[in-house]
Amino acid sequence: MDSRDQAQPTAGATATPPRLSAVIAVLNEAENIEAVTADCLAGLAGAAPFEIVYVDDGSTDETAAVIADLAARHPEVRLVRHDRRCGKSQAVRTGVLAARGEWIGTLDGDGQNSAGDLVEMLRLAQGAGKLSPLVAGIRVRRDDPWPRLVATKIANGFRARVLGDRCPDTGCGVKLFRRSDFLRLPCFEGMHRFLPALFQAYGHPLINHPVRHQARLHGTSKYTNLGRALVGIWDVLGVIWLVRRTQAPAPSVLDAAESRA
Repeated sequence: MDSRDQAQPTAGATATPPRLSAVIAVLNEAENIEAVTADCLAGLAGAAPFEIVYVDDGSTDETAAVIADLAARHPEVRLVRHDRRCGKSQAVRTGVLAARGEWIGTLDGDGQNSAGDLVEMLRLAQGAGKLSPLVAGIRVRRDDPWPRLVATKIANGFRARVLGDRCPDTGCGVKLFRRSDFLRLPCFEGMHRFLPALFQAYGHPLINHPVRHQARLHGTSKYTNLGRALVGIWDVLGVIWLVRRTQAPAPSVLDAAESRA
């Protein structure tokens, strides 16, 4: 295999296997990394032991260097790098593959999420019963420019009507799930926006949970409203086909119990 196709783990490792792995895909977020890391270190204390797995998706700024420096000072922080931009969905998958925790919590790298929300989401997931759920963050009060709010509302409404996924905010980056469950899902660019529909197609219950949201700390979004809309239409059609063709069995009760042992 061409070495360029392999994600390269470069820094960080904790001695104790983590209970929770926070996976954060980043692209040119050097100005935000320290604040996001500080929030994770404080907010995830209630889920200790934990790790923070950053996936640098081919950044051209100092993102990787900032993360490597933090990893040298904080054993909870790990860095995995793509040598070129592969897209957020692949970056998330790379992070999940590299993660050592049974449970995965995803966050955005722009400082708009609060890592502390993952602690309650983990509690909900572990108490949900025999089949592990997807816990999806729902931004109840968003701090975004109004054009982004309008575009997101339209997109979420369209997806909800067409897919019937019962999730009012699929675009929220805060989600929690069991690592092995995620790795059963098909991987394609854009899949991170359709996790509620995909998890339910594979027999997992959905829990919607309100989460905090704030304005981006620094920099600008990597997506435009028009770009999201145009790609989103084709993605929805593809996910409709995929969900209708999926006849995957739910994980057995025995498997779910063994994974928590």
